[in-house]
Amino acid sequence: MLWIKYYRNGVPVRESSGSTKVKSAEKLLRQRIGAISSGTYIPLQVTKTRVSELGEDLLREYKINGRKSIDDLTARWELHLKPFFAHLRAIEVTGQLVAQYIDARQQEEASNATTNRELAALKRLFSLARQSNKVTAVPYIAMLKGDNTRTGFLESKQHDNLAAECAKVGLWMRAIFEVGVTYGWRHGELLGLRVSQVNLLAGTIRLEPGTTKNKEGRQVTMTQPVRTLLSQCIHCKTASAFVFTREDGTPVRDFRGAWATACEAAKVPGLLFHDLRRTAARNLRRAGVAEGIIPKIGGWKTRSGFERYAIVSDRDINDAMTALEAKQQRDHAEAAAQQKSAAASQKQFGHD
Repeated sequence: MLWIKYYRNGVPVRESSGSTKVKSAEKLLRQRIGAISSGTYIPLQVTKTRVSELGEDLLREYKINGRKSIDDLTARWELHLKPFFAHLRAIEVTGQLVAQYIDARQQEEASNATTNRELAALKRLFSLARQSNKVTAVPYIAMLKGDNTRTGFLESKQHDNLAAECAKVGLWMRAIFEVGVTYGWRHGELLGLRVSQVNLLAGTIRLEPGTTKNKEGRQVTMTQPVRTLLSQCIHCKTASAFVFTREDGTPVRDFRGAWATACEAAKVPGLLFHDLRRTAARNLRRAGVAEGIIPKIGGWKTRSGFERYAIVSDRDINDAMTALEAKQQRDHAEAAAQQKSAAASQKQFGHD
C-alpha cells in the first residue's frame, strides 16, 4: 500500500492512497494539493467522522449542562435519528438525505411539529460538531411548516368530573390537577416541587430560578382549594421532601397512564395535562386578570408564546357578541329615554 505526503498550512499530512499503484497514488496527491490550493480541502479525519459519534457528543453536551429535555432528546435520537443517520459518515448527510428522512417520517404519520423537533436536534448535532472541528459545514436542514397554535382545553363544566376522577387515583393526583389548572404550570415544574417551596403561612408557592423552562423563578398566591390540597400533601414531610408523592412515599415521576385513565373516566378522553396550561391562560383572561400579569403566573416568556395558549373558543366569541348586543340594547334604551325626556321638557316649556 502506497502512502502520500503533502503540506497544509505548513503542517505535513500523511495519508494512505488505498492502492499499490503509483499512478493512483500520484492522482490522489494531485487532488489533495489542488483542493488545498482552491480552499476546498477537507481534512481526512473529518471525512471519517460518523454521525453516531456526533450523536454521542450531543447527548453528552445535554447531560453536562443539565438540560431538562435530555430524556426527550434521547428518545428522539434512539427511536428515529439514530436508525436513519448513525451508520453514515457526517460528510454523507446532505439536504437531499434529510428530505428523504422527512418523507420517511411523514410516511409514519409523524406530525410536522414532531418532525421539526427531530430536525432541530439534528441541526444542533452538526452545529456542535462544527464548533469542535469534527465537520467543516452544517448540511442544509429545511424545517417543515407547522401550526403551533394550541387548541385543547378543559371546559368549566368538565372540571368537577375530572377532579373527582383524579381524587380516586390519590391525593397527589388531585393536587397536581388543581395546581395545573389554576396556574398553568408544566408537569415538570410540579413534579420537582419541594416542601420548602410551599409557604402555608404566607399562602404562596415558589418556583426557584433555574427550575423552570425559561430559567426564571415565579411565585404565586395559593387559592383556597390549592392551599387545602397542598397542606395535606406536605403534612409531616421534611423541607427537602417532594410535595407530590405516592401512597408509599416515593416521588411521582410519571403519571401519564393514570392521567389518561382519569380523563377517560371523566369523559374527556385525549385531554393532555398540557391542555391545563391553555385552560389556565383562558380562565385567567376571562377572570379579568391583566394580560401583563398572566404570563408571569404561567411562565410565558414572550407575548407570542402566551398568545398561542390564550386561545379563544366559539363560546368566548358568542359570549362577547352577547355582551356587545346587551350593551347596544342598553345604549339604545338610554338614548331613547334621553330623547323622550328632552321631548317632554320641550313640550312642558312650550306649554308654559
